[in-house]
Amino acid sequence: MGYLEYLLYFRARVVWDGRNLPSYLGPSVLELLSLFVLLLVNSITLFALSILLLRSLWSLGANITTIEGWEIERHSALLRRARVLGGYLDGPDGLRVKIFKQEFPYDIGIYQNIKQGMGGGPLSWLWPLAASPSNDSGLEFEVNGFEDPSVVWPPPDPDRIPRRLRPVNPQDAFTHGHYPTSKEEQIDSFRRRQERDIARIRVPHSQVQRRRPFHERYSHAEELDAVERGTESDGRRSSEGEEGWRNSEGDRLQDFGVDEDADFYDEDNVPLAELLRRRQSKGN
Repeated sequence: MGYLEYLLYFRARVVWDGRNLPSYLGPSVLELLSLFVLLLVNSITLFALSILLLRSLWSLGANITTIEGWEIERHSALLRRARVLGGYLDGPDGLRVKIFKQEFPYDIGIYQNIKQGMGGGPLSWLWPLAASPSNDSGLEFEVNGFEDPSVVWPPPDPDRIPRRLRPVNPQDAFTHGHYPTSKEEQIDSFRRRQERDIARIRVPHSQVQRRRPFHERYSHAEELDAVERGTESDGRRSSEGEEGWRNSEGDRLQDFGVDEDADFYDEDNVPLAELLRRRQSKGN
């Protein structure tokens, strides 16, 4: 592509030098368009490949892959954070990790780095048919010895340290400390819960208010309307019954999108003859 760029450059230079000549002395429009497209595409591609080549040569000379370059940048960021926080960073479970500067251990010199990556000598590097390094060369790598052998790479990162495993007690999965196993224990547990529910319902200022019987609500219609308008705002049991249920914060069912005007539950204690009479009157 470099040679093609060289040839295209000279042709474009000739066209540019003769830009003031008559058009019939130069190339046609199709030839100019083809030259421009080829020059543009080849220049962009050659520029991108040149950057990639320089990056590959630098990585080969420094013996640093892309991921190892990210690890070096991450280690530099941890050093800056630790320098501000006194040399320590917080990890999971209250663990404090001391951060100290570490040198990249696999940079053993430019020539040795290239030899380790390409194998052989300088002549084999330029020979396309030269043998590639064996697979065994990718299992062990020479280090520069700047750091103690006990120091590992990549350096520890508090943000990537896993949490310690905690022992799991199977009994913690149950809500109660003692789960009833026998039938008698289950019955006793149910009765105790039932007694607590009844005692909670009987509390004057309980959050859950029981519905009043239908005949009491039917005989006090005017009082129900007054309560509906909000005249009765104290903490006593609402005369509206279930329709006027409020929680401890004063919210009603209609505040949560529930239709309080539905009266299907009012027919629970109404005689069957009365229900038939009402349906007949509605049908007429």
